[in-house]
Formats: sequence, C-alpha cells, structure tokens
Amino acid sequence: MSQRSAGPGVPRRALLRLLTAPVLAAPLLGGCGFRPVYARRSSGEAGAAAEGLAETSILLIPERPGQLLRNALQERFERSGLALARRYDLGVTFGITSEAISIQQDTSSTYIRYVGTANYRLTAQDPSRSTLTTGTARSVDGLNFFDQQLFAADLEGDVVQQRIAEAIADSIALQLAAYFNKQAAVSAH
Repeated sequence: MSQRSAGPGVPRRALLRLLTAPVLAAPLLGGCGFRPVYARRSSGEAGAAAEGLAETSILLIPERPGQLLRNALQERFERSGLALARRYDLGVTFGITSEAISIQQDTSSTYIRYVGTANYRLTAQDPSRSTLTTGTARSVDGLNFFDQQLFAADLEGDVVQQRIAEAIADSIALQLAAYFNKQAAVSAH
C-alpha cells in the first residue's frame, strides 16, 4: 500500500507529524520556564515588557535611515496602547553601509549588500542618567539590479533601507522586552 504524498517527496503521515508536534509540545514548555515575551499578567493587565516599552522615549536618530528606525521603534513601543509616564530614554546610533558584490568583467556590479547596525543605550530618567542596559542589533539585506534605471535602483534602495530599519526595530524591541521581563522577575523575588 503506498502513502499519498503531500508534496514532492513528503509522505502525508510525515507531514501530519511535523505539523502536530509543536501543538503537542506547547503545554510542556510551561514546565521549563517558557513564557511569551509580551505575556499579560494573570489579572489581564499588560505585562512588564509592554509597560517598559510604553515608558520609553526614543531620542532623535539623525539622517533618513535614523528617521525610519525611530518611526519603526515608536510603532513597536506604542503598540500596547498604554499611556504611561516616561521613565526611560533610548538613545540609538544607526548606520547602513553598502558594498557592491557580483562584479562583472566591465566592473559593473549586479548586487549590493546593505548592512544596518544599531547600538543602543537605555538610560533612566533619574538625575544621574544611569545606564540600565546597552546592546547591538544588526540586519543584512540586499538589492539585485540588472540594467535598471538609476531612479528605479534608488527607489529599491529606499525599500531595502526600510526593511533593515524594521528588522532592527524588531530586534531592539525584543531585546528590551526581555530586559524588562527579567527586571520584573528579579524584583518579584
């Protein structure tokens, strides 16, 4: 008796096991200390991560890529809809570099790799402006172009910069959410 295939080279039974394993394993994760980063408290109120992000002001980040990153960070920090007093400042230095790859014999290139790097510092809004945590986020993206007009290549470069800013904002928000959760767990003990 042959097994029906769910796709090229994947038996249906194997696909079913692959899809149900995470569902069956999810209850076991609670026992090992797994908690969603943005979990709500048992009372239903926003958790430590959402509150910490909502209490953070994002300082200005210069240049156009910095504006893109700041907007993306604000979107993530204000996602919970909480209107809390600001207790923290987030300072970010951000830059995007590019390098031509896939150099042709006529010295033209057909691919550009963009690397975005952000260093951040979370400080308390206390008189001593104490640093609470620092970190780095990095994202790599690229752009293929073959005989494109310069204007089209510039527009595509802007899209790549937006994707990099979004990816770095996700990384920074996640790192800070983990920091706020850790601090809440420490203060609860």
